[in-house]
Amino acid sequence: MMLNKDRFFPADPVTRSIAQRLFKEVTHLPLLCVHGHTDPAWFSGNQNFTDPAQLLIVPDHYILRMLVSQGVDHAALGVKPIDGTPAEGDGRKIWRLFVENYHLFRSTPVRHWMDYTLEQQFGFDAPLPSLDADDSFDRISGALASDAFKPRALFDKFNIGVLATTDSCLDDLAHHRIISHSDWGGHVVPTYRPDSVTNPDLAGFQDAIARLGALTGEDTTTWKGLLRAHKKRRRDFIAHGATATDHGHPSATTSDLSKAECQALYADILRGKAGKRKKEAFRGQMLTEMARMSIDDGLVMQVHVGSMRNHSRFVFEKYGPDQGFDIPARTDFVSALKPLLDIMGHDPRLTIILFTLDETTYGRELAPLAGAYPCLRLGPAWWFFDSPDGMLRYRGITTEIAGYYNTVGFNDDTRAFPSIPARHDLARRIDCSFLANQVAEHRIGEDEAAEVAVDLAYGLALKSYKYGHLS
Repeated sequence: MMLNKDRFFPADPVTRSIAQRLFKEVTHLPLLCVHGHTDPAWFSGNQNFTDPAQLLIVPDHYILRMLVSQGVDHAALGVKPIDGTPAEGDGRKIWRLFVENYHLFRSTPVRHWMDYTLEQQFGFDAPLPSLDADDSFDRISGALASDAFKPRALFDKFNIGVLATTDSCLDDLAHHRIISHSDWGGHVVPTYRPDSVTNPDLAGFQDAIARLGALTGEDTTTWKGLLRAHKKRRRDFIAHGATATDHGHPSATTSDLSKAECQALYADILRGKAGKRKKEAFRGQMLTEMARMSIDDGLVMQVHVGSMRNHSRFVFEKYGPDQGFDIPARTDFVSALKPLLDIMGHDPRLTIILFTLDETTYGRELAPLAGAYPCLRLGPAWWFFDSPDGMLRYRGITTEIAGYYNTVGFNDDTRAFPSIPARHDLARRIDCSFLANQVAEHRIGEDEAAEVAVDLAYGLALKSYKYGHLS
């Protein structure tokens, strides 16, 4: 095996032994995949995956970023240019390119996730650089062609308790409907993401507003009609098992405008007469309105902020959005969230889970806020920081201020389905390592640490995302 059984545990033998004991308490717990970007069509159709590159390489932004940073063109990795210029369509060639450059991922999360995936899912006993690229491609391809590697079979093999997809508010939920009416027992639920109709800066915003109206039978050219349309769509998602919303905003800005101000602002937005300040106010007001709706219908809010999207103009203009060039940016939470918190911050019916790409806010803003306001919880170390050291920094900074129970456990946030177990394994090992150090330094008893380890791996996500039916 290429994976050491004590990977990511403390080097000190005494502390390591504590981590080993704690890890035994969590290693067989079901995986709660509460936020990710897997495709529900995989589970509705349950067709075999066919191309290792399309499954493991092309959708993974971590891999894309690293290879592009070393001069590899997007097109060589299968990303199609907007102008219709051909991109590499041969998965074997893309895989060869990845294997050739595998050394670039040393000491990065990608290396840890990929080694785990190749060993645990495909039976590899040596890392990629020591293997022939074509042989490894054929080995994976052969496995993918079997019934054991169909999406539903992998879901069951991975011991997934629930998997929440992230779905546009305009999605017809057809795939979720097929899953729920099938005889398969896997829990795949949608998550309500309204960004396409709450962010006027997104391409196609006006068309999205019209589509929302058509889907709901509401006049979404009016402020009241817009809100009614969201309420209807949220009910549709809840009927298909949704327990959460997701909001990918540039900032954490919230607003508290009067009804007349909202109507006037929305009219300016639709007429295309709103500048940067008004667009930000509209996004902020929509977060506040989503919180009001959550109090009524019970959906948990996830707010992901702190990313400057599509930073590279060259890549955006040539390949379009979401091609690996989202960069962390400085973020304000204390002032930005205050309008919403002044209205609903102490309402026990509201849960808002905060995620950031600005690590500097952990101790200065996020932990103090979540450690005081009943409605706030801290999402796990996200995106660039769901790495071994990133997760340890997160625990070290936030625990003394907010404790463990104002956090929500782990989520894998991935598009690469086979890597889900690897990501949960790493997170559980890191949490056990952190707790082992706490025990070794006599900050917490080992019996308490074992209880916390189970909660971080399973219990907190179960409670925070309202998956009571699984307990």
